[in-house]
Amino acid sequence: MIEISPDITLQDWEFTENFTRSSGPGGQNVNKVSSAVELRFEAARSPHLPAPVKTRLRRLAGRRWTDDGALILRVEDTRSQARNREIARERLADLVRKALVAPKRRRPTKPTKGSIRRRLEAKTQRGQVKSLRGKVAPDE
Repeated sequence: MIEISPDITLQDWEFTENFTRSSGPGGQNVNKVSSAVELRFEAARSPHLPAPVKTRLRRLAGRRWTDDGALILRVEDTRSQARNREIARERLADLVRKALVAPKRRRPTKPTKGSIRRRLEAKTQRGQVKSLRGKVAPDE
């Protein structure tokens, strides 16, 4: 069980863990021990997550989101299988916590009168500089 927030907890049946051989550090131990963890969280079928959180989680997950609505996290950071399991669960919890935060709505604003005036004055100034760059007419 992973506690995300006071009102959201993910139950053990919602995710599965597979253990494979890691490509990371470990010397000869790498060839014998399955220390890498692949955590599969069935996010689309989770009854504990509201629909908007699921859509934000899908966007945050990117390529780790599968077509059938599962989130797959692979961790092979350490030589210890138990530590890799902890890291995978922490990363899952962090990802879901980020998805809980709704982004602020953007309010379009108008430019101020002063900024419009300054922009137009700068354009006029620049135009004058460019007009002075032409050929010089000989004075008679």
